[in-house]
Amino acid sequence: MTNNFGTALTDKYNAFAGAIVTILTAIFGVYWYIFAAYFLLNVIDWLTGWYKANKKGEESSKVGLKGAIKKLGYWAVILVAFIISNVFTQLGTDVLHVNLSFLLLIGWFTLAMLLVNEARSILENLVECGYNIPDFLIKGLAVTQKMLNNKAEIPDANDEEK
Repeated sequence: MTNNFGTALTDKYNAFAGAIVTILTAIFGVYWYIFAAYFLLNVIDWLTGWYKANKKGEESSKVGLKGAIKKLGYWAVILVAFIISNVFTQLGTDVLHVNLSFLLLIGWFTLAMLLVNEARSILENLVECGYNIPDFLIKGLAVTQKMLNNKAEIPDANDEEK
């Protein structure tokens, strides 16, 4: 005797999960899971920020709304960074006949920096709530942010003239 219900449920789950992954891949590319991780960190940061405010008696719907709008703004920054990098890469290839593919890093560096910022914000919220966060985690994220900043530094045009 076979279990048709279990098989049908598994098939439906697989079809649903496959459709979600396909849609996310179509929108965000093969690295969709990085964007999903950023979204998850957005949600966790918002929740830990709310928890911190609640615990301190500073809860405010106005501040919460401002934080949610700020997170949407960061998504706009990511969108702009990826649009700029893709447009200039295509412009270089199609019009200027110059390889500007290195500019694709603009979007990825932007996303990486914002991922680190979200993780650090979550840890800061938890520290303020009295959680004992391992030092190596906080320092490791600070070092990661510093490394990304150093990699993304672009010399000022005025510096080159001197």
